[in-house]
Amino acid sequence: MKKVVTFGEVMVRLAPSEHYRFIQACPGSMDLTFGGAESSVAASISMLGGSSRFVSALPQHAIADAFVRQMRGFKVDVDHVLRREAGRFGIYYVETGANQRPSRVIYDRDYSAVSMCSGEEYDWDSIFADAQWFHISGITLAISETAAHAAILAAKKAQAAGVKVSCDLNFRKNLWRWRSGSDARSLARSIMPDFLENVNVIIGNEEDTADVLDIHAGDTDVHSGNLEIAHYPEVARQIAQRFNNVEQVAITLRESISATHNNWGAMLFNVSSDTAVFAPMNGVQYEPYEIRNIVDRVGGGDSFAAGLIYAMTTSDFSSAQDQVDFAVAASCLAHSVKGDFNYNSRAEVETLVHGNKSGRVQR
Repeated sequence: MKKVVTFGEVMVRLAPSEHYRFIQACPGSMDLTFGGAESSVAASISMLGGSSRFVSALPQHAIADAFVRQMRGFKVDVDHVLRREAGRFGIYYVETGANQRPSRVIYDRDYSAVSMCSGEEYDWDSIFADAQWFHISGITLAISETAAHAAILAAKKAQAAGVKVSCDLNFRKNLWRWRSGSDARSLARSIMPDFLENVNVIIGNEEDTADVLDIHAGDTDVHSGNLEIAHYPEVARQIAQRFNNVEQVAITLRESISATHNNWGAMLFNVSSDTAVFAPMNGVQYEPYEIRNIVDRVGGGDSFAAGLIYAMTTSDFSSAQDQVDFAVAASCLAHSVKGDFNYNSRAEVETLVHGNKSGRVQR
């Protein structure tokens, strides 16, 4: 089984227990786990039954050692993670929202090891020698100019090696700030196209295409929960017209009724056939999963990306409908799990795909 390679930053994730606010939890204890888009995708693919490799740069200390051990426990290949004296382990803090109070994230990731590591330091020829897929997030390009150049180099190396490349646009306005005098959207729009020229599958949500590419879906207003879903195939067409290498575009469809109540689905658009499929479907009608009691939505998009890539690289998912059905179900279940990683198996995802939504105890 050839590997799915991901490249990006991993961070320590610190979160107050349950739904406590930072001001309640500090000083005091917090839950420590690991998180980050590309590490989440690699771990989730492995837990679904795929073969993955995570590439990054980490400092030389015991916390980084613990992360490497955990990834090896998931059977993720971390042999190409560089260990460096320069740079630190990034941190992010997450306060889990509830009802009408949104979740809140605070980043503390300046001068992380991966943000300071040039693309030439990685052995991309070896990294892609046994690979079939390369996945990266727009977050990696957002953390530093050095990381952006490394990501662009990696994508070009992957294309040269005949490896499919996917990108989750993942716009983060609080990270795109490494060029003086440029606001976040302007910087992302000036940098991301160079990377996307080398991408075959683009993944995004209802905001990313507008923020990163200035492509809008009708009168969609994510803050009011109003998604004009019929406009998304046209959004995908405009993306494909701009970037000639793009073969498929996936857009997740999140209707946020409250912090703990979302409707969830997705569209997958095939460029060559000019067709779109949606999931989940109730017969011939799109009918999103209604998630009424979200445990943790951070990493929901990454779990979708992982499910989609796993399905696209596994031979028994024969159609685009099968692939997006699986990806949406995988990410739906991820909303029931605390932390960034999706601790759900392929069998559990397929149970949901096949219509078992009751959540009854399995004995």
